[in-house]
Amino acid sequence: MKQKQIVQAEQLEPIIGEEARRSGFSGVVQVSHKEQTLAAAAYGQANMAEERSNRVDTRFGIASGSKLFTAIAVCQMVEQGKLSFDSKALEILHELEFPLFNREITVHELLTHSSGIPDYFDEETMDDFAALWNDTPMYTLRRPVDFLPMFGALPMKFSPGERFHYNNAGYIMLSLLIETVSGMKFTDYVEQHIFRPCGMQHSGYFSFDALPANTALGYIDNGNGQHVSNIYSLPVVGGGDGGAFVTAADMQKLWTSLLEHKLLQPETTALLLIPHIHVDEATCYGYGIWISMSNNEVLKYHVMGYDPGISFRSAFYPANGATFTALSNQSGDVYQMMLAVEGILPLN
Repeated sequence: MKQKQIVQAEQLEPIIGEEARRSGFSGVVQVSHKEQTLAAAAYGQANMAEERSNRVDTRFGIASGSKLFTAIAVCQMVEQGKLSFDSKALEILHELEFPLFNREITVHELLTHSSGIPDYFDEETMDDFAALWNDTPMYTLRRPVDFLPMFGALPMKFSPGERFHYNNAGYIMLSLLIETVSGMKFTDYVEQHIFRPCGMQHSGYFSFDALPANTALGYIDNGNGQHVSNIYSLPVVGGGDGGAFVTAADMQKLWTSLLEHKLLQPETTALLLIPHIHVDEATCYGYGIWISMSNNEVLKYHVMGYDPGISFRSAFYPANGATFTALSNQSGDVYQMMLAVEGILPLN
């Protein structure tokens, strides 16, 4: 596909600024084209108590946006011959107990949210993520295996491959597979084999009780006009289903490295980006990535993450080679910021 002319900074900056003012946006927005940053702006506060402002290089949590990292790690395991997309997950995890799980669940089905396993946070029936920690203290969740008591003994929701059902537990299972076949702690593997090769030197899976400098705290509106920190609303350390921290510039490096085949071979990259399963009429899912379609053409590849005090979207647009990233340390939806920018980008 011949790429279309990208917009210029003088067109983007007023659009981004106006949307930020309209919505009270707190976070960072960056639009890039290959190695060139077209627009980058920061708004709001990273720490309200200290009145410390967000900067364009501030780190933000990205919640489920991290699933792409897990999928890339699995694909690297496949390239190394340590597993295949058809591998039976429970055969590899034979030392762990899943008494009611179907033994035929494959790696492919876990990657595409079609495994049918139960989720520890089922978005079809639950809407308060913070309520999970009423029974399971969030400060105890530091490794993928720590999540197993929350879903490992529950019954299947449906037969493997039957349908799409967005599933956080499936990506916990994938992180357990990565630990098993690599012999490394999951977060160490991603940091060493994905972040480091990309040059994502400011990104990582940081613990809430030991955040590095220049990291935004997440804030939740408590309904009384006040904002409280999200430190008691999320697992203390992220893992296979979410919880990494990145900067906008590091996210651009991830897109560049992925699309230039610095993380995976061209054939494996293509497999990651294939629309493997239909979510709805205009949306498909690859491996760890959402795919927006129109007339059988890809409009954008994108990742997103929403948690208490976190809102994140990042996208690559094949028609023009542009990338967009919006990171917010509040629970509001960054989707409107994405739409505002897309309004002046040639998408097809």
